[in-house]
Amino acid sequence: MQAILVEELTGPDAAKAAEVPEPAGAHPRAGGERLLVEVHAAGLSFIDPLQTRGKYQGGIAPPYVAGSEVAGVVLEAPEGSGFEPGDRVGGIVWQGALAARALALPAYTVKLPDAMSFAEGASLYMNYSTSWFALHRAGLQPGETFLVHGAAGGVGTAALDLAEAFGARAIAVVSSDEKAEVARRCGADEVVRSDGPWLQEVRDLTDGKGVHVVIDPVGGDRFTDSLRSLRIGGRLVVVGFTGGSIPEMKVNRLLLRNLTVTGIAMDVMEREQPGTLRLVRDAVQALADEGRLHPLVGARFPFSAAADALRSLEDRSAVGKVVVDVR
Repeated sequence: MQAILVEELTGPDAAKAAEVPEPAGAHPRAGGERLLVEVHAAGLSFIDPLQTRGKYQGGIAPPYVAGSEVAGVVLEAPEGSGFEPGDRVGGIVWQGALAARALALPAYTVKLPDAMSFAEGASLYMNYSTSWFALHRAGLQPGETFLVHGAAGGVGTAALDLAEAFGARAIAVVSSDEKAEVARRCGADEVVRSDGPWLQEVRDLTDGKGVHVVIDPVGGDRFTDSLRSLRIGGRLVVVGFTGGSIPEMKVNRLLLRNLTVTGIAMDVMEREQPGTLRLVRDAVQALADEGRLHPLVGARFPFSAAADALRSLEDRSAVGKVVVDVR
């Protein structure tokens, strides 16, 4: 079958179309449960360009089929999984989505509503499961205010879209006018620019008190100001480091203002608290079924331009989810 294969870890240009064997067995993370999907669209995330350079911490050695998220039609499903052949589904696969057929994981897959396209389906689960779990771990309550960095990216736009479901006010941090418009369209109540005095603006927007929660998929040198943007008793959730560097902090900031900083990793939490994956999946599935999720497809590329799609993430020109049309 046709797939986008990465045979050396030299960056996005290493991703090339090739003939590869049909998927055998089950996904390595699926515990032997074979869920085979006919791929219609593949979603890309920050994972994908990092993996082409061997820099993703959960990556694998080449050769491998690229593509971290999949949407398509179930061909084979394990008994008791809740999926049947013919179901329209979307989910996280980490690698393997850029192919005619891919192995999926029941615990990281949801059924797509009839009204949702495959491109939207390939933009759904990674971003919304991450954002929902981040807001859940933060204990975000109705009436509270949260701030999200990288607000025009995949996780950011999903978090903004979830603000209504959580009953919260959302402040978006973005780096351009175009991204500001995207953030507003996705549900931001307020937008501030990362290249301006955003910290002071956030304080002004919150009567000098600060926000209750910060969702940070960026990291880098703005982390300290993120802590400063929290009100007393505020919570910051570390989602990732798309800014390129892992920040450090002086913990006296936490002591003096009663702040909480936590990270999220659903698979790790599942080992400590079994049922975490089901909790997240059921929450995202319910919101999707209710028509309350609106995945933002930022850019669509043909299968032949998969390397260009990967580059758009590496150079940070992408907004929303980058999708490759496979079928």
